[in-house]
Amino acid sequence: MSKKKSDKKEHVPVVTNKSLQFLERYINNPSPTGFEWKGQELWLDYIKPYVDDHYVDNYGTAVAIINPKAEYKVVIEAHADEISWFVNYITNDGLIYVIRNGGSDHQIAPSKRVNIHTENGIVKAVFGWPAIHTRLGGEKEEAPSLKNIFLDCGATSKEEVEKLGIHVGCVITYEDEFIVLNDRYYVGRALDNRVGGFMIAEVARLLKENKKKLPFGLYIVNAVQEEIGLRGAEMIAHRIKPNVAIVTDVTHDTQTPMISKIAQGDLACGRGPVVSYAPAVQNNLNKLLMDSAEKAGIPFQRQASSRSTGTDTDAFAYSNDGVPSALISLCLRYMHTTVEMVHKEDCDNVIRMIYETLLNIKDGQDFRYIK
Repeated sequence: MSKKKSDKKEHVPVVTNKSLQFLERYINNPSPTGFEWKGQELWLDYIKPYVDDHYVDNYGTAVAIINPKAEYKVVIEAHADEISWFVNYITNDGLIYVIRNGGSDHQIAPSKRVNIHTENGIVKAVFGWPAIHTRLGGEKEEAPSLKNIFLDCGATSKEEVEKLGIHVGCVITYEDEFIVLNDRYYVGRALDNRVGGFMIAEVARLLKENKKKLPFGLYIVNAVQEEIGLRGAEMIAHRIKPNVAIVTDVTHDTQTPMISKIAQGDLACGRGPVVSYAPAVQNNLNKLLMDSAEKAGIPFQRQASSRSTGTDTDAFAYSNDGVPSALISLCLRYMHTTVEMVHKEDCDNVIRMIYETLLNIKDGQDFRYIK
């Protein structure tokens, strides 16, 4: 009996070796919430050859523009910031206690190496934790929490810590860096969501290299401060006043242990971009995303959100009297850890899905349900 041919479409690669080199630099560069500007400089340097204009707002959101004089404005957006920590208290013995800057996970902190960012440069430190030998003895072990995780920078007094340039309010990032795992996954800290900024920049590259002329203004937005409440998107949405917004962010791969598919849905890395259903998602625009993907042979998955998407989609949708907005998510494993993982083919397909959708948006297109 002959083998049945697979129905799976042949994958179309998008990311080039040059693109990948940029992604590695971009991920390895720290961009904590409120301190994103070094990463934004890297992003702008990469995208400038593919756009007509750009600007940066007061808090660091970067906007690259194609056809800046067009009246009809379409946004494609990601966020640039990564979760981090703040120095909150320095003990007399030179140990440092922290508070969150975004949704940093206290459970992964013990034994991690970190960079403390000071005006004098990076100071290295570690999250200390009692040795297993000292935690035995019949008593219930204490779990990591904000009350007991602490940094050790090798100092023995508060004065010594301060001489290193460390003070309350210094921001702290993990030092883990980008790798490619099994030639299949991109792995690193801050893929949430600098991989999104990378993907929208790749859309601009494809438009330029394929000599596509859009009939509208395209605003490629790399927003700040998403991790503490969508703040950068709120600010820039009011400045741009777009007619349409397509946001890309990450969502959870639910195939690994201890995740409930009943609660989180059945989503997997390698199965394609994720299209969301939510009150903030405009259904006619969402249909255009899916139709564009189907015509181009791009696989995609579906996800439902209850009250909100929890992404910058919500900020754009509810701005400026209501902006038709939709969300294309990238499946990610181990969110808000230092080993976030995304599938290479999914990245290619998110880029292609946004690109194909843009080619199908008409100048002045009216997405209202009732006209």
